[in-house]
Amino acid sequence: MSIDIAAFKEGQRNVWSAGDYPDVAQMIEPVAHVLLERVGVQRGEEFLDVATGSGNVAIPAAQLGANVTALDLTPKLLQAARERAARAGVEVRWIEGDAEELPFAESSFDRVTSCFGVIFAPRHHVAAAELVRVARPGATVAFTAWTPEGLNGRLFKTIGAHMPPPPPELQSPVLWGEEEHVRSIFADTGAELSFERRTVTFTRDSPDAWVAFNERALGPLIMAKAALEPQGKWADLRADLLSFYSDANEATDGSFSASAEYLLSTARRPA
Repeated sequence: MSIDIAAFKEGQRNVWSAGDYPDVAQMIEPVAHVLLERVGVQRGEEFLDVATGSGNVAIPAAQLGANVTALDLTPKLLQAARERAARAGVEVRWIEGDAEELPFAESSFDRVTSCFGVIFAPRHHVAAAELVRVARPGATVAFTAWTPEGLNGRLFKTIGAHMPPPPPELQSPVLWGEEEHVRSIFADTGAELSFERRTVTFTRDSPDAWVAFNERALGPLIMAKAALEPQGKWADLRADLLSFYSDANEATDGSFSASAEYLLSTARRPA
């Protein structure tokens, strides 16, 4: 890959430091609980959550009795997670680190998860290999990703249509939402894969209120606005977003309600 990986990751820190990701994360908390149900959590097990964000998976895993380690690239999100864990009264080992270079020995964890996090690593096959490497033989790795054809997959496409194209060698995060792609990036790990498509529902007072919420809180959209507004192009993207969400709206009373599809993938490391 010819892109500057270090510069890309610094950009990712900036993206996820913008806005209020913990507020966004509240919208997807139900997914974290589904992920925990699928991966299984046993008291006393060693549990790793990769790209933990504000701790949606890590904190309830600790409440269930696991010995939880949670890693993220972005210091601001880790601080929010620490404060949230303190309010919940649980202990979690929080580590600033990179999903492509997990700072743990091979076969360290009984369970490994990532909830819409590892998908933003630039080198998908590298991140996939790391998830399996740190899992013990027979252990379960589980992660979620937005599907390309789902609400958030189409959101990324809508934003991307107004932005300069990314380097051709940079793989989209929503590829983690395609079973064939997941099979390809895990092919060398020997992991046994299974898949499940599910949805989570987003609600707000109106489509415009949902756009306004994301405009305030969602890092990628905030960065897009910062790039486009000086060029006088932000209004066009905002109009497209409002049209997109209005078309996707399932509510009939003027409020906003829309289902976002995601792929839940499970990889079991060979025993």
